Amino acid sequence: MAQITRPSNTAPPTLKVKGLDLDYFNPKEYIIGGVTLTGTHFIDKEVIITLSKLIKGESIVLPGEATANAIKTLWAQGLFDDVQLDIAKIVEDTVYFDIEVVERPRLSSFEINGVSKSQKTDILEKLNEKSGKSIINDNLYNSTTATIKKFLLGKGYFFTTVEYKTKPDPSLENGMVLQVFVDKGRKVKVHEINFSGNKDFSSAKLRKFLKKTKQQAFYKVFGSGKFNKEKYDEDKVTLIAKMQDKGYRDAVILKDSIYQYSDKAIGINIEVYEGPKYYFGDISWAGNAKYTTDILEKTLGIEKGEVFSEEKLEKKLRGSANGDDVSSIYLNDGYLTFNVDPVQTKIHGDTVDVEMRIYEGPQYTNNRITLKGNTITNDRVVLREIRTKPGEKFSKDLLIRTVREIGQLGNFDESKTVPTPKPNPADGTVDIEYAVEEKPSDQIELSGGFGGGNIIGTLGLTFNNFSLKNIFNLDSYKPLPKGDGQKLSLRGQTNGKYYQSYSFSFSEPWLGGKKPISFGVSAFTSLQSNGLKAADSRFQKIRLNGVTVSLGRRLNFPDNYFQLTHAINVQQYILNNYPGYLFSTGTSYNLNLTQELSRDSRNHQIFPTEGSFFRFTVQATPPYSLLNNINYATASDKQRYKFTEYHKWKFESQWFQRLAGKFVVMAQAQFGFLGTYNSAVGESAFERFKLGGDGMQGFDFLQGSEVIKMRGYANNAVIPQGSNATIAQNSGSPIFTKYVMELRYPVIASQQATAFILAFAEGGNTWNKFGDFNPFNVRRTAGIGARIFLPIFGMLGIDYGHAFDKIPGITDGGRQNFTFSIAQQLGGL
Repeated sequence: MAQITRPSNTAPPTLKVKGLDLDYFNPKEYIIGGVTLTGTHFIDKEVIITLSKLIKGESIVLPGEATANAIKTLWAQGLFDDVQLDIAKIVEDTVYFDIEVVERPRLSSFEINGVSKSQKTDILEKLNEKSGKSIINDNLYNSTTATIKKFLLGKGYFFTTVEYKTKPDPSLENGMVLQVFVDKGRKVKVHEINFSGNKDFSSAKLRKFLKKTKQQAFYKVFGSGKFNKEKYDEDKVTLIAKMQDKGYRDAVILKDSIYQYSDKAIGINIEVYEGPKYYFGDISWAGNAKYTTDILEKTLGIEKGEVFSEEKLEKKLRGSANGDDVSSIYLNDGYLTFNVDPVQTKIHGDTVDVEMRIYEGPQYTNNRITLKGNTITNDRVVLREIRTKPGEKFSKDLLIRTVREIGQLGNFDESKTVPTPKPNPADGTVDIEYAVEEKPSDQIELSGGFGGGNIIGTLGLTFNNFSLKNIFNLDSYKPLPKGDGQKLSLRGQTNGKYYQSYSFSFSEPWLGGKKPISFGVSAFTSLQSNGLKAADSRFQKIRLNGVTVSLGRRLNFPDNYFQLTHAINVQQYILNNYPGYLFSTGTSYNLNLTQELSRDSRNHQIFPTEGSFFRFTVQATPPYSLLNNINYATASDKQRYKFTEYHKWKFESQWFQRLAGKFVVMAQAQFGFLGTYNSAVGESAFERFKLGGDGMQGFDFLQGSEVIKMRGYANNAVIPQGSNATIAQNSGSPIFTKYVMELRYPVIASQQATAFILAFAEGGNTWNKFGDFNPFNVRRTAGIGARIFLPIFGMLGIDYGHAFDKIPGITDGGRQNFTFSIAQQLGGL
């Protein structure tokens, strides 16, 4: 390939005298009679003549400096490839000049080579404003090179080189396409970061403050990351902020430099000035009338003698994530325009006295509450969740709570829900506008699997913003009527005559539309057989049918995060020569009442970073055996199991806490107990617990059991010690407990998807009777996993777990390393 070089300038301009003799030893003064200009096509001639300072009627000495200066001035403009000044003629004491120029080409467009498509787009956005306006000259080359190098330096390319060629553009007279050839080189890593000037801070400590710029080390298995100039600049600001937070309020970076360590790495030198360490002195308050100084001091929580930290001071004044700062107690009491200004009134030695100057302002009352951006969801569905009511005092906490409640609906992008208070100082009221953005909330499950020698197909549809009242309004179908916040779910699974399962559910969160009373109804039917005809003695079949109706209401005590739900469930089990249960042939009915008390204060349903969730459930059937006269000691299976009786107790909880950076810890505990009324009847054949595996079935209608996931073990593998493996896996257990600890880290957070990775440790076990129950005797697992939430599919997950304790009597000790989950419950319980 031919060498690529930047076009060079032509020879310096000259002064020509056409057929005239000038006496250089005896200069003579002339009057300029006129100046002509040739060679220009796009530049204003009068402007060029004016720049030359050869003005008609003025005097000039020839030979002299005026002609040389005229040539230098025009050449310096960078507009020409050649400039020549001719003396056209001299008539007595009058001289006539002709300026002859060759215009440089104009830039029509850039042609970028050597970078990716996306990088090319970004570079052109920065350069294209020059197209059609700029002259191709050294200034253009230099500015273009600087722009490209700066952009690529921010991407980690430290050794970029740029070369140029030009080619004519036939669409533009005197226009040229500037071909830019970029050699990015390779991305570089930071081999070393050296500090100087530091005394109290070790270099290792200062390097830790650089969160996004890390030097290479042998123990960093996956590398230390590429150098990024923009992140490095951010890190320098963070470095000083961290030093100041430790009391060194005078800390600064005196200078820093980046140098080439090798062709793959760079080094960084940073010289810092620490200064003395400062401490808080006297803290006084001025302007406070609503709250006493004692209350404000207690809220601030900073004592005299503590290490001085502006970051901590700002956090305690108005930046606490928990709402326990000074600003919050005012903003939650209507003081919307409250402000506090910490003024450092005196610095004596290493001590800083601070005065808190407060402006309380008036109390504001909520006035108009408006909503915008909801293009699908009806206004009333959102407005009924809003906690900032007209006529009540403005409250920051209620504003934040409203944003959370809108996010809980699942129909809007939580990150784009923006409340905007608009104070009206004239009457002491505030209008609040909530801007929202709809997101896809419906989900589809379409899958095929292989089990029991047969292919099983599944189709599930969930509509999370359904509108029942518009069911007969054909114009509202998109593809189904939407906007009322109701939930409709349909699911079918079958492989033909061997297995079929169909379910339906509908829920209305505000029954009647005026009170937060939820209503739900669901139904299911499931069938499994060995495919033989009913007349065949080997024929086996189980059919389950069920209907559930529920009512729930929000509580204001102990706080308004609580909810109480009542449900009536009716289920029918029909078995025909079907093994694995306490009876193999017959019909059993399960009529039960469920009471559920729950509290959910999680700040996000998909990736919570704080808050908690707990649910306490009691489910019970009538005590049939205590009300009839049947002697269960001699009763047949048909009598014993016709009406299933039991009482069932469950407790589930989760707790979330943000750690350093974006890391979040999640702790979880679960417990379940299935009890009996009459020992003569024995335990229920249904409603038992199966522990282990992916837990995707939740409540397994086909088996009449509750399935609880436990990674690292196969489905239903965690059985009571000493149990018959086959029977225990099929029937389940009456008691279980499980504990989980997870460390989560988000990798994607957008409207289109949310994803996070995690590390986990779990412990759980099952028991056949309470006498054997020991909450500390658990089977243990640990591993890693990932979750991604896609609005149309729900939560998808994969985990790799290692089980530390084998389960006797089960293949491979019940272990199963990989666990997949599809459309899993968002709570993960």
